Amino acid sequence: MRYLILSDIHSNWEALEAVLEDARGAYDEILCCGDLVGYGADPNRVVEWTRRNVRVVVRGNHDKAAVGLEDLEWFNPVARSAALWTEQNLTAENHSYLRSLPKGPLLVGDLELVHGTPLDEDDYLMSALAAAELAGYLEKSVCFFGHTHVQGSYHINRGTVEWIEKPEAEAPRQAFELNEGAYLINPGSVGQPRDGDARAAYMICAAGERRLEYRRVAYPVEIAQAKILRAGLPGVLAERLAWGS
Repeated sequence: MRYLILSDIHSNWEALEAVLEDARGAYDEILCCGDLVGYGADPNRVVEWTRRNVRVVVRGNHDKAAVGLEDLEWFNPVARSAALWTEQNLTAENHSYLRSLPKGPLLVGDLELVHGTPLDEDDYLMSALAAAELAGYLEKSVCFFGHTHVQGSYHINRGTVEWIEKPEAEAPRQAFELNEGAYLINPGSVGQPRDGDARAAYMICAAGERRLEYRRVAYPVEIAQAKILRAGLPGVLAERLAWGS
């Protein structure tokens, strides 16, 4: 089975559309680590596409925030503003769908899906030490997570942790093989990367072959930016799309 692994789409239809075109023919099924909405201006279009095409989605913190399941007190003013705008603009059907999304971890064959970490859906996994501490709590040896918007993987084996880098800025793809040990893998953010690369990020996982591939693809950032500004969302949300940070 070949999986298209997505995370943190954040209502960015242009980025999602570019990913789907770039991944055409490379996957059999789509999995998502959460945050379909928030920040961007196309929540309904993204959620409607997800409802039709993605079998397994783990809820993210912005998915919860947009339907009243998250205390917005913990959000910064920009994120809070986007969450409130999203809630006001969601259709009833899409609101109901987001409320129904399950909390991770979820198991799909030999894979595990979470938004933050296996222990806390809202935690940010940002260090090798934190990855090592989570190894004993994994239900599968391969766990996909999101939330940080940083593409890359932690390989944990016999007490050591290796960080497997994303592609270089000029490279669209980078493949690697799964070896012994456990992996915590972030496919990166489709709609709002924060790793210094403005291109949409995703992964292809050939589970039976134990082979994974980071992928990046450019998309028309200026269209997504213009939509954000027309919607009256905070301008910084448009600006940061060009920075990849």
